[in-house]
Amino acid sequence: MDSKDIEIEIKVKVEKIEPLKNFLNKNAKLLGETRQIDEYFTPAHRDFTSVRPVSEWLRLRNDNGKYKINYKNWHYDKEGKSQSCDEFESSVKNIEQIKKLFFMLNFKPLVKVDKKRVLWDYKDYIICLDIVENLGTFVEIEFKGGTDDPKKVTVRMIKFLKDINVGKIQRNYQGYPFLLLFPEEAKYFQE
Repeated sequence: MDSKDIEIEIKVKVEKIEPLKNFLNKNAKLLGETRQIDEYFTPAHRDFTSVRPVSEWLRLRNDNGKYKINYKNWHYDKEGKSQSCDEFESSVKNIEQIKKLFFMLNFKPLVKVDKKRVLWDYKDYIICLDIVENLGTFVEIEFKGGTDDPKKVTVRMIKFLKDINVGKIQRNYQGYPFLLLFPEEAKYFQE
């Protein structure tokens, strides 16, 4: 598998967002602000959400009128934690045609995630501040460097946040679609 098909990221809630925003505004390159509407689907013959932890997600994204299709397969350890996933993504010209194709192939809609995202580029990271409708504010950090040990990379990401003094860090391994679909099963780990 090509290293560009492997994604290493963390998704966290932080106690104090202002120190991070101040740091990024001074030290990182602002990439912009966007609204992303993500629609998740599952094949009827193999419901992705029927297993725990949910490891597969199929998504259509509308990113300010630019469309993508994305499939992720997360790799979990024995504790239900994941550091990376296989990710395959491609631009889509006509998202409505893809939805029709999904319908004809008996894919079922699962959930819609509507978020405002502000992105910064800092060294080996793309750092996003996500305000997710019905969930709140999260920080997502994605590693954009070359191949590396996912566990070591995510430890460095958490250290980066601690060094900025964001207070308590609660990490979620389940993702926005899971949190919206199954709020009673939401898990956060103190870092």
